[in-house]
Amino acid sequence: MASTGGAEVLVASNRGPVSYEVRPDDASGALHAKRGGGGLVSGLSAIGPDANAVWVCAALGDGDREAVRRAAGGRLPAGDTGGQQVRMLDIDADVFADAYNGIANSVLWFVHHMLYQTPLEPVFDAEFRRQWGSYQAYNRAFAQALAQEAGQGAVVVIQDYHLALAPRMLRQLRPDLRIGHFSHTPWAPPDYFRLLPDDIAAELLSGILGADHAAFLTRRWADAFVDCCHAVLGPGIPSSDTRIGVHGLGADADFLRKRSHEPDVDERMRALREEIGGEGRRTIVRVDRTELSKNIVRGLLAYRQLLDDHPEWRERVVHVAFAYPSRQDLSVYRDYTAEVQRVADEINSTYGTAGWTPVVLHVKDDFARSLAAYRLADVALVNPIRDGMNLVAKEIPVVSDEGCVLVLSREAGAYEELGEDAVVVNPYDIGGTADALALALAMPVEERAERCKRLAEAATALPPARWFLEQLGALGG
Repeated sequence: MASTGGAEVLVASNRGPVSYEVRPDDASGALHAKRGGGGLVSGLSAIGPDANAVWVCAALGDGDREAVRRAAGGRLPAGDTGGQQVRMLDIDADVFADAYNGIANSVLWFVHHMLYQTPLEPVFDAEFRRQWGSYQAYNRAFAQALAQEAGQGAVVVIQDYHLALAPRMLRQLRPDLRIGHFSHTPWAPPDYFRLLPDDIAAELLSGILGADHAAFLTRRWADAFVDCCHAVLGPGIPSSDTRIGVHGLGADADFLRKRSHEPDVDERMRALREEIGGEGRRTIVRVDRTELSKNIVRGLLAYRQLLDDHPEWRERVVHVAFAYPSRQDLSVYRDYTAEVQRVADEINSTYGTAGWTPVVLHVKDDFARSLAAYRLADVALVNPIRDGMNLVAKEIPVVSDEGCVLVLSREAGAYEELGEDAVVVNPYDIGGTADALALALAMPVEERAERCKRLAEAATALPPARWFLEQLGALGG
């Protein structure tokens, strides 16, 4: 496929760096752009506005689709995205729903996070095969757009499990390109990965192996991918045609420290202190989406166990828990969110007193409030069942005012870098996590501060800009 573009650097991901809306109160019908956040957006900014870069992504809402219509399917104005041009793909709604919710979020996410209740699921039937066809079509749309936008010999960095097939498809269309794929999730070990039908497992692995460089957040996930290649595709695969890399995305210290001391964060801190109440009360903080893998319910149960086993902490500690709803279009996520609320309410009704609410739970996303909680944290609880990295584990030590203790699951990717200075837990062990919380609360101030300092240094070793440039460097970009 011939190029009609000429971009030298391309990024592909399901969600782009900007979203659009047409506001009902704006009679002009103008499109209003909102710049996205996250490590990838920050990372791309490192190459500057003159790098001839294009970001290919899916149109996710009505405003995005209207922007695509007005751009006649071409690139959106660079000024809206901080100098980086965007090509949004208005993929058929049914195809997108099948690919995104049916396959990416309900199959691939569950496999890599090992979330299935295997007596009942998964069921790979005719409906699954139909949805898989949509996943193929979704990936093909990205591959075709990238082939059109890329200049000769361009560098293309494809992101995450939504686009596992795209590297191979793009390679077939444009063998001249230098292609990378980055996985932001864990990678399942072979025994679990092979829950997938053999042909699907092989297609996923071969899709990523279409890249010159396949990269992961930790060595553990990279090794698991290689083990799956050996088990499914045979010994000697991956060949030297695909290099395997590890780039452990870190926290953006400069941004976090500056943003966490702005007036709206100070305002949220005052409000949180009022909710916490009580002079000198300690805080156990968690900030998560209500994602099944984040293990929020077991974290609450461990806190309840702490109150049972160590009654001396009653009225002296508050669990500040932010559980922001995620993927509420899937019933299993709605049920999980409801269970988080139920357990928090039960703890408050059982242990609470007139002057003490044991769990302060917020479910409305508020970044300024999250940063305020980071600053107030005495203990940070990060106990996922399984997590590609977990940036919260890296962000809290960077922002904490007085230095906090990190209670960290050994199943988080961040454990590889932070485990030495964290209090490490088995995420399934309620009693062990309760003991870890007690140890963290009792840790001497000097030790807590010293550990937090080392955690912050490790957490910021590869900030987003350097992380992205490393990926480009691995491709000779």
